[in-house]
Amino acid sequence: MRRESKPVTIKNITIGGSAPIAVQSMLNVPASNIAGNVQQAKQLLAAGCQIVRAAIPTLQDVALIPAIKQAVDMPLVADIHFDYRIALAAIDAGVDKVRINPGNIGEDDKVKQVVTACRAHGVPIRIGVNGGSLEKHILAKYGAPCADALVESALYHVSLLEKFDFYDIVVSLKSSNIQTMIAAYRKMAAACPYPLHLGGTEAGGERMGIIKSSVGIGSLLADGIGDTIRVSLTADPVKEISAAIDLLRVLGLRKDGHTIVSCPTCGRTQIDLIGLANRVEQALKDCKKPITVAGMGCVVNGPGEAKEADVGVAGGNGCGVLFKKGQIVKRVPEEELLPQLLQLIEQI
Repeated sequence: MRRESKPVTIKNITIGGSAPIAVQSMLNVPASNIAGNVQQAKQLLAAGCQIVRAAIPTLQDVALIPAIKQAVDMPLVADIHFDYRIALAAIDAGVDKVRINPGNIGEDDKVKQVVTACRAHGVPIRIGVNGGSLEKHILAKYGAPCADALVESALYHVSLLEKFDFYDIVVSLKSSNIQTMIAAYRKMAAACPYPLHLGGTEAGGERMGIIKSSVGIGSLLADGIGDTIRVSLTADPVKEISAAIDLLRVLGLRKDGHTIVSCPTCGRTQIDLIGLANRVEQALKDCKKPITVAGMGCVVNGPGEAKEADVGVAGGNGCGVLFKKGQIVKRVPEEELLPQLLQLIEQI
C-alpha cells in the first residue's frame, strides 16, 4: 500500500497524494550556455521527462529560466544554494519550483522573503538534504552522515518553513550509500506528511548508477514510499529517464509501453537468442503498446514458460515458433523470427 502524503502541485504536475510517480532529471549543460540547456531540455521532454531541474549558480544565470520555459511545456525547478536573492529572482522569472535548504540562506528574514515570494507565485520548495553536506552540528552529533542525521537535518529545514506557515514542501534525503538512503527515507516517511523525492547521489556511471538506483529507489517504491524519482547517473541525462521509466514499469507503477521478457539461455538453445533479444529490444524501443513480448530459447519449454506474454518467439534448430499467450501460431525459419514477430505485434 502506498504511503499517504500531502499532494503538492508544480505547474501541471502533482507530486504526492494519489498522483502517479513523476519522473525527473537535471540538466548538465553549464548554466551560461542557454542554447545548450534549451536543447537538452527538449531532448529530456521527448524522452519522457516530466519535471526538469536546472542549476542556477548566479543571478546572471536566472536568464536560463524564461528561455527553458518558452521552449518546453514542462515544470522547471531552480536548484539554488545559499543565496536567497537568486531564489527570489528565479521566482520572479517564473520558475515552477525551488530547490533550496532554508537553513543555508541565513537569518529568518531571508527565509521569510523566499517563503512569501513562493506563496505569492504558487511555487513549492524542495528541501534537498545530502549526506555530503550536513550541518556541522548534526554531523558532530552523529559522527557520520547516517540515516538519523539525514532525517534530523531534513526536519530542521522543514521547521524553518513551517514557522512561516508554508507547507508546499517536497523532501529528498540523498546519500551515496544506498543502505543509508533507504533507511533515511523510511524514517522520514514515518516522520512527516510531505511527498518524497527519491534518489541517490554520486551513484556512479551508467552501469553502477542504474544498479544502485534500482536497489535504492526500487526498494522504497516497493514499500509504497516515494512520489517522484530521479535516477542519477554520470551519463547523458536522457539515459536517466529511460532507466526511471523502466524501473517504474518493472514495479507495475507505469502501464504505458511494452515489457520484454527473455530467458537467460542454456545448452538447449539452438538459435542466437542473445542477438535476437537485442534486436527485438532495439526494434521496439519506441513501441508504446502496453504488451509483454517474450524471447525464449527453446520450443519445448519456451511457450509454456512465457504463456503470460502477449506475443513471443521460441527458438529451435535453425528455426522457431511464434506464439500468443502460450499458444503456437506458426513455425518460421530463424531469419524470419524478428520480422514475423514485429508483424504480429503490429496486429495487436
